[in-house]
Amino acid sequence: MLAAEIRRLAHKARVGPGVSVLDLCCGVAGPGRMITAESGCHYLGVDHSASALATARQLAANLPCRFEQAHIPPLPMGRFEVVFLLEAMLAFPHKDALMREMARVLEPGGRIAFTVEEGRPLTQQERARMPGADTVWPIELAELTGVLRDAGLPVIWRQECSSSHHATATALLRCYQADSAQIAGQIGTQATAELIMAHQLWSDWLGSGRVRKFAMVGEKQ
Repeated sequence: MLAAEIRRLAHKARVGPGVSVLDLCCGVAGPGRMITAESGCHYLGVDHSASALATARQLAANLPCRFEQAHIPPLPMGRFEVVFLLEAMLAFPHKDALMREMARVLEPGGRIAFTVEEGRPLTQQERARMPGADTVWPIELAELTGVLRDAGLPVIWRQECSSSHHATATALLRCYQADSAQIAGQIGTQATAELIMAHQLWSDWLGSGRVRKFAMVGEKQ
């Protein structure tokens, strides 16, 4: 996500001083660290990667950030005012179970703030072309809205950000193609080919509207 998109999403989720924030699949916590530094929230980032969390802790320095290693779901114990899930919804095939878990850890009136790839499930042909297709699970907007409503988290704000994500995917694709020889020297020819193919597909899908990207906020009733 662009920094401006992250800030807008945090603003719509009413992140501010002292607000308790749970950031799921945080990785090295770039967005989380930025939000914490700018808002003064109380931040907990969760990820299954020990190496990513080690980097996150180092980069967080003196920010009021905490980090835990876990595989989700289930979510950590506790109550939070905001739960973030940025650039990771795609990897969860059972979004209804995930939303119920997010609702469980939210305070009444709490918000979930997330990004999602919206579109029909991948066809057999598309899954055959997409590297790592077992972690690619788009969802149609009407179905997602229903899942959120059933979990007690109706949508209070959404914004499409397909254009910026198409531009980013296309720019990354061009960089990877231009530097493919050097990248292959680091990660191997097969992994490089898969990296390029995945970004080619995302660029094509976002450009054609086969997949759309949204930022959304739901509020616990």
